[in-house]
Amino acid sequence: MSADVRPIAESELPDWVRAVHTGFLTVARVTDSDIAQRAKYSDFSRMQGAFDPDSGRCVAALRSFPQELTVPGGAAVPATAISSVGVLPTHRRQGLLTRMMAAEFAAAAARGDALATLIAAEYPIYGRYGFGPATSLVEWEIDVPRTGLDRRLSAPVDGGRIELVDVEDVRRVGPGLHERLRAVTPGVVNRDERWWSLATGLEEWSYRPYKGKFHAVYRTAEGEVTGLAVYTADDHWADAKVPQNTVQVVDLLAVTPQAERALWQFLCSIDWVQKVRTGYRAPDDLVPQLLPDPRSARVVSAADFLWVRVLDVVRALGARTYEVPGALVLEVTDEAGPAAGRYRLDAGAGTCARTEEAADLRLDAGALGSLYLGDTSVARLAALGRVGEERPGAVALADAVFRTARRPWCPDVF
Repeated sequence: MSADVRPIAESELPDWVRAVHTGFLTVARVTDSDIAQRAKYSDFSRMQGAFDPDSGRCVAALRSFPQELTVPGGAAVPATAISSVGVLPTHRRQGLLTRMMAAEFAAAAARGDALATLIAAEYPIYGRYGFGPATSLVEWEIDVPRTGLDRRLSAPVDGGRIELVDVEDVRRVGPGLHERLRAVTPGVVNRDERWWSLATGLEEWSYRPYKGKFHAVYRTAEGEVTGLAVYTADDHWADAKVPQNTVQVVDLLAVTPQAERALWQFLCSIDWVQKVRTGYRAPDDLVPQLLPDPRSARVVSAADFLWVRVLDVVRALGARTYEVPGALVLEVTDEAGPAAGRYRLDAGAGTCARTEEAADLRLDAGALGSLYLGDTSVARLAALGRVGEERPGAVALADAVFRTARRPWCPDVF
């Protein structure tokens, strides 16, 4: 008898949470207050569980929540964000995730979501469900003495200023600043009020207590906040009089190059600090080239990050803008169903519609997800056998159409 896959009842939330922690290999004592807090924000119709028919225990979990994803051109496209996915090791290879994904895609289509998104902990899993890696990230470690920066110049040189602020200030200015960034940065997703409450310690989990952070804002000469850096610092000394501290950037939002430059200059000028870890940044972030010696920023992590699954091809491709005009007919294969078909994209007009015309390119839903935000080369996917060219020149045109001047970036784990 197979497991029962269905939305959970509120009374089943503690069992569902235990399944999530077990799947993520986290041993945590979840308190009644944790459960009550999660229940307060939970949409139980979007929380699935698989229940063992013999024990009745929850053995697999998945939840989704509404999200807006910024795409090239600045439109915010409705997406279903998938998270808390886990299958107990005793119940793997039984098709439980496949059943939960199918149910989520059907529900998303009924809600009118054009996309599905997730952060993939393991690469091989989600391509099976039509997801493709759509953004990448890099983290640098900056060797501060090697940068060539004059550490005496901690103040911006453009008439602006850096201010250290508290969490109340961050709750006041942070959401608006993030919305400005989101409006112009493909790949950024919305942050709701609860996100800011957890990020600033207004709420916390018993098993993940809030840890204090430093907060610095950049103000222009006119007093406008255009940048925010959130960071921590360790307390490491080589001996009694040689500080070797490292700053870890938790979040850095800048809506102008001036703010970005000023914040990195500030972080690299803090006394006692020898290294600055940048946190997860876009692969073409400005930070290495902002330094007199870019080699002082060493890559310590580089990986794919946000994965996108196109559910409604017409709406998704019609929502974004394109770098050059041109028309392409895409033949999309999709074993899970929702994206399958042939579509004519008119990049100049910014329209997409189903068509019976002959295909210029053939690709699967996962490849389309990778191309969607403009981070992936069509030519590279063609060389890998992921895109098939049916009309000569179609790959080159698609590469010019889909790629963006700056690479997309998603700063948030969810």
